[in-house]
Parts: sequence; structure tokens; C-alpha cells
Amino acid sequence: MSQTTKSMLPTVARRRGNADSAAARVAVDSAERVRRQSRGNANEIVIGRRPSVDLLPTEVLADRRARRVVRRMWAGVVLVAVLVGIAIGGADLLGTQAHDDLTDAQNQTLSLLRQQSQFKDVRDTETGTVLREAAQSVGGSTEIAWQPYLTSLKSSLPAGVAITGVAIDSATPLEAYAQADTPLQGQRVATLTIDAQSPTLPSVPEWLDAVKGLTGFVDATANSVTLDETTGTYTVNMTIHVDDAAYDGKYQDKGE
Repeated sequence: MSQTTKSMLPTVARRRGNADSAAARVAVDSAERVRRQSRGNANEIVIGRRPSVDLLPTEVLADRRARRVVRRMWAGVVLVAVLVGIAIGGADLLGTQAHDDLTDAQNQTLSLLRQQSQFKDVRDTETGTVLREAAQSVGGSTEIAWQPYLTSLKSSLPAGVAITGVAIDSATPLEAYAQADTPLQGQRVATLTIDAQSPTLPSVPEWLDAVKGLTGFVDATANSVTLDETTGTYTVNMTIHVDDAAYDGKYQDKGE
């Protein structure tokens, strides 16, 4: 054997030893996977199955699992990004629609204001009419139609009796009517003091009963009865109080 051949023998032996050790490691890994699979399928009996051995290194399997995890993570990131994009697009769409609705409402408001400005004179007239009606209602709230009232008073008196003088004191819209301090006298809004002449001695109680039929009558009092000896006639001075039922309500709203 030559010297060169002798020198190559250790190198070949080392290479063969390395190959044997690598094969041994692969065999050990494969046996370990087979044992794990056999433990997982201990209760499963397989007959006639072709034996198989996974000779791939563990590093390859771990790399494949890591790649699957990374792909799943990237798929989740993409899904989240898509959902965020959809949400942003929906928010933008809703914001645009709200802005359009606001613009339409503003345009309608401006259109109505322009239309109202065309009828400004009519609105001013209506406002003035309402104010005048309110003033009439307040100013006429204490008004009594005295001419018809005195006609009713005259017709209630006995035949031959003539009214020769009338003094009226009534409430005003700006001031409440003063009430009597005497007990047993009702609330009043106006006082009539009349002078009536009669050719005969009048029956004052009958007169007092006759005027009770007046609208808003509260009470009546005969102040005095005097005789004019020159003419032979009697003059009766009488005071009549009336309440708010005597108001004519001419300026009140008919719906009230």
C-alpha cells in the first residue's frame, strides 16, 4: 500500500463517520415522531397499512409551522385593515350625507325667508291689527253700554216716574274700582246715583224690588225722598251698584 493511500484512509473514515452520525440523528428524529404518532393513535388499530417514516428534520417542520403562523398573522392584519377601511368609508359617506342634508335645510330656510320678505307689508299690517285688537280688548274690558242700561232702568220704574238726573262712577282698565268698607255689601264695578220724580208719594220698597232685574245688579239704596211744594212732585235719590256682569264685552274674542 502506498504512502498516499495510507494518508487518505483517515479522511475517508472521518467522512463516513459523519455520514453515519447524520443518518443516526435522522433515524432518531424519525423514531421519535413515530413514537408520538403511535401514542396519539394508541387506541387505533390499522391493518394492512403501508409503513411510512417522515425523514424530514425537525427544523424543517418547525420552519413550516412558523410560516403558517406568520401567514395567519398577516391575514389577520389584512382583515383588520380591510375592516378599518370599510368603517372609514362608511363614516365619510355618513358625513357627506349629513352635510348634504344640512345644506338642503339651509337652502330651504333661505328660500322661506326670501318668500316671507315679499309679504313684509302684509305681516306688518297683521301685527298692527293684532295690537289694535289687543288694545281694544283691554280698553273696552270695563265698558258698559250705558244708554241701553239706563233705558232698562227707566222701564223698571213705575208708570209716571221720570229720571231727572244720573251720576255714574265706574271702573277703568288701569285702576281697580274702590270697594265699600261697609259689611254685607257685594263687589261692584260701577255705581249709579239717580234722581227720579214722581207725581205721587212713591213706594220706595217697590222701586227697590223693581230694579233688581237689572243686569249685574248688586244692591240698591234709597238715599232720600223730598217734596217740591211748588210743583207738588216727589224726588227720590237712589244709589244702585252693579258688578262685572254689566260689561257689554264688545271687544272680547267670541271664542272666549
